[in-house]
Amino acid sequence: MTELDADSLREYYRKFAQLEATDTSPIYAAWASGVAQDDEVIKHLPDLPKPKRQANLLFAAARHLGAGEGDYAALRTWLLEHWEMTRDLMLARSTQTNEAGRCAVLLPALAQIERPISLIEVGASAGLCLYPDRYSYTYTTESGPVTLHPKDGPSTVALACELTNAPPPDRIPEVAWRTGIDLNPIDITDGDQQEWLRSLIWPEHELRRDRLSAAASIVSAEPPRLVPGDLLETVDSVLSEAPAQTQKVVFHSAVLAYVEPAERERFAVLMRSRDDVVWISNEGGGVLPEIGAQVDREKDGRFVLAVDGRVIALTGPHGQSFEGLD
Repeated sequence: MTELDADSLREYYRKFAQLEATDTSPIYAAWASGVAQDDEVIKHLPDLPKPKRQANLLFAAARHLGAGEGDYAALRTWLLEHWEMTRDLMLARSTQTNEAGRCAVLLPALAQIERPISLIEVGASAGLCLYPDRYSYTYTTESGPVTLHPKDGPSTVALACELTNAPPPDRIPEVAWRTGIDLNPIDITDGDQQEWLRSLIWPEHELRRDRLSAAASIVSAEPPRLVPGDLLETVDSVLSEAPAQTQKVVFHSAVLAYVEPAERERFAVLMRSRDDVVWISNEGGGVLPEIGAQVDREKDGRFVLAVDGRVIALTGPHGQSFEGLD
């Protein structure tokens, strides 16, 4: 390990603690701060490929294997005693967080589409976000709450979203066909893979774990088609299979940050070239620079939601808020 590697990792874990975890997970904030100052733990991380060094993956793997949710001293002791098994799991798994709550910020864009939809998710994980038509929604607005249910009645998955500076959606569109693309799709009917998704949810987020369980139950009853493959190599062939007379929609949420910048740009160029596709992106502000540059103020950790490359809102990373920018 070079000192440059160590310094880069220390800075990454410091920033993770300060910018990502402080307000949402005191446990992860303390753990990340601890790793940033711990040469003994830091020295193990450069042996992993760069995408595998991230805090979310390290902490999820440790909890999945039984490290518990105690203070950093307890985590440190556990990691040093169980590093080989932790490393093996980190190499085998990835951060495929599948947050059904994000459907609440996708729905205002999807509801603008009148025709039945062919829905294609890039980076689908287990495909829980491919079922926006099976969930219930409550939008908190300045004039009061607005609730929408699937056509067959209230869902066991109830998503809440604070909506400002935008009208709430007035309908749940018809999804006629759905397919996901992922390098390593997760089988939601497999208990161990479902438990991995639970481990990826941060310790204090019990509501999200309950939501995962409820969404998994719905999706397990009718599992989606998930195509293994790279987004650039696979999306055109999947699009060619979409039924005629439907509107093709390609969407992704918190996915492209894990793709190399050059590939992100190639994907954006591909999406802009397809005039038969509605492209919905919901990513961090710096992930797609041409989209992020349209927002002229601080994003405060929120995602940028864009339709066909045009920004329409800032959104909470778990679907908890939608601030219109039109």
